Amino acid sequence: MSNSWDKIDAYRGTLVKGDWPTIPEMFLMSLDKFPERICFSVIEPKEKITYTYSAVYENVMNLASYLYDKGVRKGDKVAINGKNSPEWAISYLAVLFAGAIVVPIDNQMKTERFMRLSEFAGVSFAIVDFDVSEKMKKNSNAWFESLKGVALLKGRSTEYERILDVRSSSLKEKVDVDANTPAAILFTSGTTGNEKGAVLSHANITSNVYQAANGMGVKETDILYALLPLHHSYCCTAVLLETIMHGAECLFGHGIVVSRMINDLKQGKVTIFMGIPLLFNKVIAGIMDKVKAKGAFTYALIKTLMAFNGWCKNTFGKAPLRNFFNKKILSQLGLDHSRILICGAGPLSPTVFKQYQQLGLNFLQGYGLTETSPILTLNPPEHFKIESVGRVLSFIDMIIADKDENGVGEVRVKGPNICLGYYNDEENTKALFDENGYLKTGDLGILDSENYLMLKGRAKNIIVTEGGKNVFPEEIEDMFQLYSQIEQILIRGFQMKKDVPCECIEAVIYPNGEFYKDKNKSKEEIEKEITDIVNTVNKDLVGYKKIEKVTFVDEPMEMTTTKKIKRNTVKA
Repeated sequence: MSNSWDKIDAYRGTLVKGDWPTIPEMFLMSLDKFPERICFSVIEPKEKITYTYSAVYENVMNLASYLYDKGVRKGDKVAINGKNSPEWAISYLAVLFAGAIVVPIDNQMKTERFMRLSEFAGVSFAIVDFDVSEKMKKNSNAWFESLKGVALLKGRSTEYERILDVRSSSLKEKVDVDANTPAAILFTSGTTGNEKGAVLSHANITSNVYQAANGMGVKETDILYALLPLHHSYCCTAVLLETIMHGAECLFGHGIVVSRMINDLKQGKVTIFMGIPLLFNKVIAGIMDKVKAKGAFTYALIKTLMAFNGWCKNTFGKAPLRNFFNKKILSQLGLDHSRILICGAGPLSPTVFKQYQQLGLNFLQGYGLTETSPILTLNPPEHFKIESVGRVLSFIDMIIADKDENGVGEVRVKGPNICLGYYNDEENTKALFDENGYLKTGDLGILDSENYLMLKGRAKNIIVTEGGKNVFPEEIEDMFQLYSQIEQILIRGFQMKKDVPCECIEAVIYPNGEFYKDKNKSKEEIEKEITDIVNTVNKDLVGYKKIEKVTFVDEPMEMTTTKKIKRNTVKA
């Protein structure tokens, strides 16, 4: 079987100078093979707009030359702050073609914070949406005044150029950089701390694209959907750059708005759809709620057919009822063209995973960190393990350190995709690695004999009970994924007795207002119904894991851009 990285061999010594290509070199390989194939697309209200690989290259070189004209040089930092769009991707590539370092910023971030982080990173040029540029002007400071320039992704301004309008030919070709030099600074705080700027080299990122390609099974003819924020390494690597490496098409979404998402999936005929647990939970819950609404007989019939279809898929590798489910269910959601669904940014409940498999869909589960570019494991459709987040990718050395009596320990890794460290942060960089050079993920898990990883939770989230037992809150949270009544749930420890340092289990819950809006139920009735759900889940939990306290909150808990609750901000 050939490996994805074999594609590099034809270009070694000519286009590709190192062991792994730079990101511009990877794009140029696909441009060489597929100049007139669609590279980027977006569905607007009146039409689908497309850009071929040749058209993307022309726009990239125009913008790279414009940046050069404005004084951007090799190693300079350029921030990108905007919603997903072809313009975002063109800007990302242009910065790298100019030899600079890209600093993608969360478009939902407050302007003051965006400017503070950009100043910390030494950003000298900013490419932003129009609304962001207006907010920057209102919050003008010494850093903003020192910028070499500002350009717009979207919108019109008398002050700033729109990136698709610039015309310059100062650069005749890309600026050459070593693949081991920085390509991007990605700010990450996860769910627990302050932002740190993970520095990723070109080789870190492209090696991960090729590593993941073997498990993802992307084809040249695929259409991948960039729905999640592109500033996040998960979507940028596994959708945008994976698309480019294969010469496939990337369709840009408009955020997690279900109606627009379904329209994009239908019109775009998306074949590979990547999401997060929250999104996939909502989709499958919506499907099953609609089936239930058709009556007990129909629900029982569909469940039986799903079970049969899933059994055939697991036993023979084929789902004989896929066309039936396409017509009756999946076409309504735009998933009838989908070959592969991929979940990352958090583990998916095995129950949810199984239901998608039963509908005939190939479902991949992945795991990784921003600091690892990001993918470390993938659960391949041809040999998936439902309880696992996947098999360790090629070239990655994963160990389990400091194991307990059950074999659970911290996941630690080495590999070509491991970041260079944190920008301007020697202390946190040193703390990131152990004495043998392994990156400490902070996640707890078990590796089986076939190199599949089973995650248990975050080390810092462990709850220690009175009996000395360790409880992983994520395991309990996963058991609520299919209950539509609950929008958010956070499991944490609380001290039952002030003089006893051990903890009991508490559930902090934010009810799903959308689910209850037409139910005509009081707050007390809603809380009772959800408490009954907690009691139902408790029946399946061993004694020391049972939830002893339920706290309801009236406002949603703060989340990261990949929809994980920021545990340290929950005060209830």
